[in-house]
Amino acid sequence: MTQTTRHPNLRPTLRLLCLAGLSTFLGTAALAQDTSHYYGGVSVGQSKTQTDAAGLTSGLLPGVGVLNSTTDEKDTAYKLFGGYQFNRNIALEGGYFDLGKNSFNANTVPAGTLAGESRVQGLNLDLVGTLPFTERLSALARVGVQHAWTKSTASGTGAGALVAPHSKHNGSGAKVGFGLQYEMSPAVWIRGEVERYRIKNAVGQRNNVDVATLSLVFPFGRAPAQRVAAAPAYVAPAPVYVTPAPVYVTPAPQVVIVTPPPAPAPVVVTPAPQRVNFSADTLFGFDTATVRPEGRAALDKFSGQLAGTRYDTITVEGHTDRKGSAAYNQTLSTERAESVKSYLVNSGRLDPAKISAVGKGESMPVTAAADCSDSLPRAQLITCLQPDRRVDVEVTGTR
Repeated sequence: MTQTTRHPNLRPTLRLLCLAGLSTFLGTAALAQDTSHYYGGVSVGQSKTQTDAAGLTSGLLPGVGVLNSTTDEKDTAYKLFGGYQFNRNIALEGGYFDLGKNSFNANTVPAGTLAGESRVQGLNLDLVGTLPFTERLSALARVGVQHAWTKSTASGTGAGALVAPHSKHNGSGAKVGFGLQYEMSPAVWIRGEVERYRIKNAVGQRNNVDVATLSLVFPFGRAPAQRVAAAPAYVAPAPVYVTPAPVYVTPAPQVVIVTPPPAPAPVVVTPAPQRVNFSADTLFGFDTATVRPEGRAALDKFSGQLAGTRYDTITVEGHTDRKGSAAYNQTLSTERAESVKSYLVNSGRLDPAKISAVGKGESMPVTAAADCSDSLPRAQLITCLQPDRRVDVEVTGTR
């Protein structure tokens, strides 16, 4: 007896990889303030269904064996899905899937033929983890549950003539997957994924369906990205000197030698302190005090503008909005001010003895409470309070 088989059992390996990947994403999740939104999408790709002709024959016709068989395990698959992105790292996604058809043909013992075809459709609910590599490219891992129904037809001759022409099997099972996602624009993303479904076949046996798909994802209801104006170029003012009035001596009738007094030292007027504002949304991720790449670029520009100038002190002040407890906001603002000070010293090569850092918490908001009411929807309130989340740097004594 011969049988065509083209479906290696990768279930343990895929499951371990996907669960390990998802655990990593969940472990590094940080709740962002401006990334929660809904999305929808469509996928198309290819499915490969584990098809055991001998097992299907014995299940459809008890007591009948297989002399030889062929299988067709591949077909087009597609999905329609929608979800909610809670933050940059976690989403909940559900949808409808059609895994296409699979079929087999067998020569039976006793003599006869048997042919069968099955189509798999269903619904799924997944937890999706995302690990960003860059601002646009991310890795994905998913784990979820699915409920699939398998509709089958069969026909035969000889020993296979007694097969039931139609059957249907429903069942729920797990599904896992992993892939990559690229944000082509704020309104269109593209995904490439590999997934495994555990479904029931034409005789109710469990088998695997592996699916490789390409998806288009369309986010909506997403808060616009915060735009922060670049810090203005800092130009040290020129010193102001006060020249004393000249001393005029009227000569006496006789010849008198008058020695003029020494010229007084020039009076230098110290300019007012200069203050530069940085948005905390640009400098840091939510709930962290680690400077992001965008923040490093802004601080590098600031420290570059100070190069070659002379200053007495630099004060770094961290500020938060009013969301959260006052104690928590005080701690976060202090950590962020210290983080900016450390970066200016280590990367900007500024004198650490002249830099101080202090956290102001939520005590010095820029917005008015009447303008940003707590009754606003969450996304609008976060956007309205954006000016309060900042780091102010004050330079004094520059000359």
